[in-house]
Amino acid sequence: MTIRLGLQIPNFSYGTGVAELFPTVIAQAREAEEAGFDSVFVMDHFYQLPGLGTPDAPMLEAYTALGALATATERVQLGTLVTGNTYRNPTLLVKAITTLDVISQGRAILGLGTGWYELEHDSLGYEFGTFTDRFNKLGEALQIILPMLEGERPTVEGKYYRTKEAMAEPRFRDHIPLMIGGSGEKKTIPLAARHFDHLNIIAGFDELPRKIEVVKQKCEEIDRDPATLETSMLVVAIIDENVTGDVIPDDFKQQAVFGSAEQIVDQIKTKVLDAGVDSVILSPVTSLNGYQPGGITDVAALLKPVLGV
Repeated sequence: MTIRLGLQIPNFSYGTGVAELFPTVIAQAREAEEAGFDSVFVMDHFYQLPGLGTPDAPMLEAYTALGALATATERVQLGTLVTGNTYRNPTLLVKAITTLDVISQGRAILGLGTGWYELEHDSLGYEFGTFTDRFNKLGEALQIILPMLEGERPTVEGKYYRTKEAMAEPRFRDHIPLMIGGSGEKKTIPLAARHFDHLNIIAGFDELPRKIEVVKQKCEEIDRDPATLETSMLVVAIIDENVTGDVIPDDFKQQAVFGSAEQIVDQIKTKVLDAGVDSVILSPVTSLNGYQPGGITDVAALLKPVLGV
């Protein structure tokens, strides 16, 4: 797996009726594919996130949407950024991701995280607990997920999960690329070094050099070549040459770029790539009015040479 330039679809609010909602999602994915993006991601949420909309704004279930996108695209890798481990039994998640891999002919990426949106958990009946609870639950889930993905049949009697010779067939590949999202230096980064192919760093621009240094340290501690753990940052991109930084809420200033395609690429190079991060996943807003065709194509044309793709 190589993710150098990804697209995250951040919302499904397009000012259309429900009938036109998914055709617009398909249009974005196809534009990304034609523009040279190597991956397309959706959020694994059931309610829209704070800062992006109200909880009752349109939100599609991730793996259903990805299965449909697999039939509407040909080359881009497909995944969540990232799956909330708390939302599915790990055996169900393995079945979902191996099915997506079969449907897409080997283009699935398994993104994983602890889950964090407390409102969703409380509203929909998922146990939230503490971060330590959720992290431990993720660790136990991996004892099931990793061997199942490789064709083994694990039996687990754990604190959170129980399986008996669990299996997932059919499988298109023996290894589906694994991505984890986060930047915790005591838990998440060491876990990424041990088990994952890709770390999507959730941090501000000013924190990136430190996080990259910790990635190197944690890999070297277990004799892993740091170059084998890819890194990326999810960057909110307001693609509009008439926009200034004043429109970006304070909560997003350390994760957002803005302006023309040229300005956006320059900011990504200076704030992300020069800090040592390997790749970029764009979460675009083409103007402040939602998805507008052409914006991600313009950015990709300038950004791909900078990324070496």
